[in-house]
Formats: sequence, structure tokens, C-alpha cells
Amino acid sequence: MSHNSHRSGYSELVDRLNCFPQGAPPSASLYKILKILLSEREATLISVLPIRPFTANQAARAWKMKPLQAHKVLDSLAGRAMLVDIECNGQTTYVLPPPMAGFFEFSLMRTRGDIDQHALAELFYQYINVEQEFVLSLFAHGETQLGRVFVQEPMLPEDNGVHVLDYERASEVILTASHRGISICYCRHKMQHVGRNCDAPMDICMTFNTSAGSLIKHGHARQVDTVECLDLLQQAYERGLVQFGENVRQNVNFICNCCACCCEAMIAARKFGLLHPVHTSNFIPSLDDSRCNGCGKCVTACPVEALVLISANDPHKPKRKIARINEHICLGCGVCVRACPDTAIALQSRKKRVITPLNSVHKSVMMAIERDTLQHMIFDHRVLWNHRALAAVLGVIFRLPPIKKIMASNQMKSRYVEYLLTKIRL
Repeated sequence: MSHNSHRSGYSELVDRLNCFPQGAPPSASLYKILKILLSEREATLISVLPIRPFTANQAARAWKMKPLQAHKVLDSLAGRAMLVDIECNGQTTYVLPPPMAGFFEFSLMRTRGDIDQHALAELFYQYINVEQEFVLSLFAHGETQLGRVFVQEPMLPEDNGVHVLDYERASEVILTASHRGISICYCRHKMQHVGRNCDAPMDICMTFNTSAGSLIKHGHARQVDTVECLDLLQQAYERGLVQFGENVRQNVNFICNCCACCCEAMIAARKFGLLHPVHTSNFIPSLDDSRCNGCGKCVTACPVEALVLISANDPHKPKRKIARINEHICLGCGVCVRACPDTAIALQSRKKRVITPLNSVHKSVMMAIERDTLQHMIFDHRVLWNHRALAAVLGVIFRLPPIKKIMASNQMKSRYVEYLLTKIRL
């Protein structure tokens, strides 16, 4: 006897989300989250949208509905930040964001009355902080990660021996962004609902460029100028918050100002530090033992517990302690430098520079190769890709080192792409 199992729209959406390099492992908590955010019909519709940007006409064809009707559905979803709508040259394109950094955060980046944010926050805490499969899939798989740390620029020494590039500066991201938006910190908002938040500033989460444009348009962020945004960055420095942003060199879409107790990236860095869940800055603290008084302020300030106090082994002062750093888990954020009252800590360049992907396409391809999902990016049959989108992905692949080309080819199971990879010389 045959058995037909019914798959809900939510199941189809979960499958779709797991086509992203950053997926969402199935869980009862995840299904409850999606049911708060979406109707089942909406989940079904989103499940057939492409991973890459698409137009209303493409969505209409996938949904088998008239373009005007598709526009209304898309605008409703974008208004609730389930989709990001991008205006370019008079045309609107839409993007289905991943759960994180994406619509999970967007749902708590302002206070809302259309959904139960308290119930949602409790479910997020259960799914992310208790169950941990999601955090492991997000932060502990592959070499290329979602985000990277920006160094605290005022803590950099002024001598010419330290070289910091523009893309490493949070201030440069602010100054060059096309749009700047400020929202409520998702992490601390979530923790507030479960009684675990700290007193760090809430209205300080930064989004930029096209993502900020969409969030501002629909009221999920407030638009600010460069002066206010730089002022908020300075406040974050002074509060000892870590700047954790998108792991790209061009068109950074977000910078979070993270506390150790609420931020999922910082919590992951403490739990899985040796797996390098967060890309570090290109700097590392250097400690001067002769100046260290063992006060422990740097140890308290460090968000990932990379600093400890040990015995100074001083025969004249047997109780004297000094700080020591674990370079394998240090983020290079510079928070400890600011915390030190005796200028015993200074930043220096790491011996080996950290590699940062050029843009979001480059990052996504690298993550997909490492997480066995590249085939979903290449052969996305829900809405056929245009040649430009396919060329962008293949262009990244053709610039990869040989071993990663082989990995990409094996995942796609395509003799044609394998032939291209073997024939094209860079």
C-alpha cells in the first residue's frame, strides 16, 4: 500500500532556506517561529522564490498569478522585512534574505504590534541559544564565515608600522554607504524578553546600503546621517562593544555593536573559539609585562575570554599577577586596549593577514563550496537565472584556487562546469 505524506508550506520553506549556505536546521521551534512570521500560504509562496535577486514578473511566473497581484504580495512581505526590496534604475528587485543575518533579526529590530514579539523572542532563544544546531550550522562549519570583527580604530597606534585598510574601518563603511539605518539591537531585544539582557545601548544596530534602504523604507530602521552614525560608533567604542559586520570588502550591509552576554556571534566565539566561528581583525594585542599591574580589567572587558590572569613569577612580589592572551581565540577587536589603565596593551599587525571576500557573491560562493550547497546556487530551477547572475557565480568559481575548484565541480555534478574549470586559465 502506498503512503502519501502531506508536506506543509512551512516544510517547503525550510527546505528552501537550507539551500542557502547559512541554513536553518529543522526543529519544532523553527516551525513555531515561521508560523508567527508567516501564514502557510505565504510560506508556500516564498518557498518557490529563487535564492538570487528576482523581479515581480519572475515571482508572478513562479506563482502562476498576475504581475499586479504578485506585486501586492511581494510588497506585503517586504513591508514585514521577510523580503528585501531594492530600487535600482527605476526597477524593483527582491531578495529573500537568509534567516541570519536576515529575517530573524529584522523581526525584532523594532517594536511591533502585528506579531507576538515576546513569544517570538522566547522561541529564538530556544532555537538558537538552547538547541544550538542552528548556531553550529551558522558559525562552526567551513572556513568562510558570515561576519568579521572591525578593529576599534582609536586603539590603533599612530606609528606607520601598523597598516589598516579602508575596508577594515567601520568609519569608512559609514562614510561611503549609500544609506545608513539604525535599529533596535536584535540580540539585546531578544534577551530583554527572556530576562537576560544587559544595560548596553539598544538603539545602535547599524545597516547600510541596499539593506538599509529597504529597512528604512518600511520603518524597520530610522535613517541617520554620517555624523550621527559616527557618534553612535564612538558610543559603542566607549561602552566596550565589539563591531561585528558582514564579511565582505565591498558594500557591507550591517555592523552590529555587540556585547559579550547577548550577541550570538560573541557567544559562539566563546563556545567554539577554536573553530574560528568569527573572522578576526588583522590585529592582535601585545602585552608589556613590565607595565601590567594585574588589575584584570582587560580580562573582564574581553568578550570571548581570550585573556586570563596568571602568576608573574616575581620573587619579590609573589602575589603579583599579569595578563596573558590566547591568540588562537582573540578577535583582535581592541576592547582590551581601551580597558587597560596602564597602557600595558597595544595592537600590532597579525603575522598572517585574514582573507576577506570581495563582495556578497564571492562570500556566498565560498560558503556554499565549504558547506556543500553550491549546486543550489548554480542550478536554481524555481525561477530560472538570467545569464548575468550565472556569470557572476561562475566568475567567482573560476578565480578559486585549484583544490576549491575541484570541490565546486564535485558538488555540482556537472561535466560541463568541470570542463570549464579544467580549461579556463586565470
